[in-house]
Amino acid sequence: MRVARTFFLLGFLISAHGYLYSADQRDVLFQVSTIGSLLKGLYDGNMSCGELKQHGDFGLGTFDHLDGEMIVVDGMVFQIRSDGKALPVPDGITTPFAVVTFFDRDSSMVLERPMDYVNLQHFLDTSIQTRNIPYALKIEGKFTYMKTRSVPKQNKPYLPLVEVIKVQPVFQFRDVPGVMVGFRSPDYLEGVNVPGYHFHFITDDRSAGGHVLECLIERVIITIDSTPNFFMALPEDDTFFQTDFGEKANAAGIKME
Repeated sequence: MRVARTFFLLGFLISAHGYLYSADQRDVLFQVSTIGSLLKGLYDGNMSCGELKQHGDFGLGTFDHLDGEMIVVDGMVFQIRSDGKALPVPDGITTPFAVVTFFDRDSSMVLERPMDYVNLQHFLDTSIQTRNIPYALKIEGKFTYMKTRSVPKQNKPYLPLVEVIKVQPVFQFRDVPGVMVGFRSPDYLEGVNVPGYHFHFITDDRSAGGHVLECLIERVIITIDSTPNFFMALPEDDTFFQTDFGEKANAAGIKME
């Protein structure tokens, strides 16, 4: 299946600066399709994980037929299945939506006080330079509590994502070491990406995880990578071409418990 390569570059004008994207550039947020497409129920994979890894070693997403949650960490792609267990993913598996970058530390800090998910996001907002560019964030350490979800593989005709996650399997972990992998996207990217914070989690032994719904941190290391350039690869198929995106899907639905 062909994929159209469409530029969305923050802070650059292609015509004025001659800026061209290449897969080895590191300060680029590379995205497959839009979150609006996923919310509309476009779950057919259109890029292989092998190709995805050429554009980043860190990120998140999902798989063909919405078959679980994706987490990319240290250059490896893992699938969090609907039973909460994590498995490494072969390069030939495809994704309908993913966001990756080459993770390079711009800043880091140790956070040693207890904090829930809401307060953690508030803290992160005070730790970034601006809310108007995307950031990749890695949070590693001991989690007193972690609540995640995954989604089961879907069959056609696909239901919208908000309907799928109403019956999502939910998992709870206590006193678990692991890593949260995620991004903060500017509000103006709503419909393209998830505005605000979006995290997936995997345990240190890479055995379980999911999309983060709640957490309570104990002692963690937070590493931040600013990614001021954004490249999006859009599907080039009839389903995407014929979908009506005029009625905005609520991207906050991706965060529903």
